Amino acid sequence: MSALGQLKTLYHMVLSPIRGESHQQRLDSFYAGQAEHYDATRQKMLHGRDELFADLPAPEGGVWLDLGCGTARNVEAWGDRLSNFRQATLVDLSESLLGVAQKRVEEKGWHNIELVHADATMVEIEPGSVDVVTFCYSLTMIPNWYDAVDHALTLLKPGGTIGVVDFYVAKKYPTEGRQKHSWFRRTFWPIWFANDNVFPNPDLLPYLERRFETVSVNEHAGKIMMIPMLRIPYFRFMGRKPA
Repeated sequence: MSALGQLKTLYHMVLSPIRGESHQQRLDSFYAGQAEHYDATRQKMLHGRDELFADLPAPEGGVWLDLGCGTARNVEAWGDRLSNFRQATLVDLSESLLGVAQKRVEEKGWHNIELVHADATMVEIEPGSVDVVTFCYSLTMIPNWYDAVDHALTLLKPGGTIGVVDFYVAKKYPTEGRQKHSWFRRTFWPIWFANDNVFPNPDLLPYLERRFETVSVNEHAGKIMMIPMLRIPYFRFMGRKPA
């Protein structure tokens, strides 16, 4: 990406005001000026996506649902296993990002991909028809994220798999086995990300563990483009809908 592209993207990420009355309007206000360079800038700060997809099952003849798909970059994370799915539905509320996703689907020649412009909390798919559902750095941008998680649970088949990777902050007193974050991490990151309407939440990971049978949880911290000396906490969660 050119230096001009980097500066333009940083401006829209950090300085450009976010306007709009609805969640969709605010999303497109934020992404419209940076959608073209989204993948180049996020590659160095949205950690753990490839590792998540490497762990996820890709059942033969299955159905995959990606909620908050962005530019459809997640499709590439399946590699050759993408052909296992008879159908993949990619959902996003941002028309700007879906425009980039459409170009990627056409250029790659993917034939089992359907792009849907919809709200992740109410996308119309037959309940109990999905084998794998994923959220990659999207739940922290959905105001009523718990509704999105509950809707995903409804859409999954019994025994179906959910995979989530996202920013988070730990509870002040986390449950046994979970990481404990410093006061600085628990305070600084929600304030920093709030400017972009991203809300790392201490209840997100516990809620996922409560709604699904936990298969695996990994807690890490990764570099972030604008503040290279700090590390932003993120987690990978894989769970199963109870059968």
